[in-house]
Amino acid sequence: MAETGWRIVLITTVQPIAENLLPVLLQLGHEPVAILSARRPAGQPVPRLDFPELSDSSAPQGVDVVLARDKASIAPLLRTYRPDLAICWGFPWRIPLAALEVPRLGSINQHPALLPRHRGPIPISWAIRDGDADYGVTWHRMDADLDTGGILAQTTVPMEDDDFDYLAIGPRLLSAAFDLLPRVFERLAAGDPGDPQPADGGAWAGHFGEDYAAIDWHQPARAIHNQVRAWAFVTPTNPVRGPIAELNGERVRVTRTSLVEPGANGNGPGAIRLETGDGPIWVVAWEPAEA
Repeated sequence: MAETGWRIVLITTVQPIAENLLPVLLQLGHEPVAILSARRPAGQPVPRLDFPELSDSSAPQGVDVVLARDKASIAPLLRTYRPDLAICWGFPWRIPLAALEVPRLGSINQHPALLPRHRGPIPISWAIRDGDADYGVTWHRMDADLDTGGILAQTTVPMEDDDFDYLAIGPRLLSAAFDLLPRVFERLAAGDPGDPQPADGGAWAGHFGEDYAAIDWHQPARAIHNQVRAWAFVTPTNPVRGPIAELNGERVRVTRTSLVEPGANGNGPGAIRLETGDGPIWVVAWEPAEA
């Protein structure tokens, strides 16, 4: 049985994660003492996201919110709160080992993939690109490398063809991750290092490049549909934007497609039917390529 009463610092920049996780930690008998987020560098544009960023006004009440100015400031900020555990979930920086070792029980991360498969910054995008049937959810210990620490618990969440944004998949992934926490905390309380990951063999989920940025309508409809869905989940730091296509003589970024005729799945009448390498696809939404 897991211990209770742990002082926990949540490390995240994602408001829905903080809002939904803190009540779960309280229900499990623990004390969230702070949320540590990252300060955006001066001059950096506000990223386009389909979920709200954590801010002073959007953060849950009853807990301190701390902004780290850089990676080096994370360890001293953590020490201020004397945490038993740090939980990282949705954070843009690789956290230094000195900071990960501050909490008495260590630091854990929630990674949306079945590690060691799809280590890296955009695992959801790669799961879709690779044609997986499910998303992965993994809780693991954090170490000096990225997504390589001992695995504490894993599960899967079925994909759906209409998964085009975090508003669609977020609640399902959150629920699956929360269901694993009692087991995760039991293993932490027992000093369990987690199941070791192999040093190699895990497909790397790195940023998409130019080779995947343009739509080739000669590809199968399913491959194009997956390409559009995969791009919906890249991070704002991805150096390339996509998927790009020419539509009615205009260079556009396609943001939503359908494999069934509009109306059958709630898509509106403005969709454009195009022929692919093996049948039709409907382009439902798009925007100027430079938007």
